[in-house]
Amino acid sequence: MYARPTDRVESPTLALEILEAASFVHLASMGPDGFVVTSLPMMVDRDTGLLKGHLARANPHWKTLDNTSVVVIAVASQNYVSPGWYPSKQTSEGRVVPTWNYESVHVHGVARLHHDADWLATMVNQLTDLHESKRTDGSERWAVSDAPTDFIEQQLNAIVGVSVSIDRIEAKQKLSANRPQSDRSGVIKGLSQTLPTPTRMVEMMFRSLETQVEP
Repeated sequence: MYARPTDRVESPTLALEILEAASFVHLASMGPDGFVVTSLPMMVDRDTGLLKGHLARANPHWKTLDNTSVVVIAVASQNYVSPGWYPSKQTSEGRVVPTWNYESVHVHGVARLHHDADWLATMVNQLTDLHESKRTDGSERWAVSDAPTDFIEQQLNAIVGVSVSIDRIEAKQKLSANRPQSDRSGVIKGLSQTLPTPTRMVEMMFRSLETQVEP
């Protein structure tokens, strides 16, 4: 992963935090006919050092995945940055250009398939509970147990579990750290006034202002 020193995430803990915030990933592997990519939700299991999720059994990607080296790509937040938000635009003779801020993670590891009904049921319950807990609409949370048992069994038969070992993780936070503090504050203000407000990006930029030295 290319990253300037100001953007590179050195902390494994922060890299995992970004990965967890992303939730939805792109799983890429090399198949007999070239690269194959599947987009899917996955969760981080910190106890085992694994990413866990599932593919549709109808998706042929799983047939070439077991015990294969893969790359998992995730983006936790991303937003356009207008040069109109930079106070330095007024003092640099307009020598500013648009850019894009984002948090991205690349995980390199080995994929393994899981057909065991208990493994699949546990993973689906955990994945569901994780995302139901994040809901903010106020309605009652849904649980797998709310659905009929025979229906859930039918659904589990239609998927293949996949886990990916987190052997190497690279993360990048491009948060305008190469700009003067006044410009970074201007980006935060601009993003905060953008609807819908990109709340995670704003939060991460505030955090970066508190922890990074003025360039």
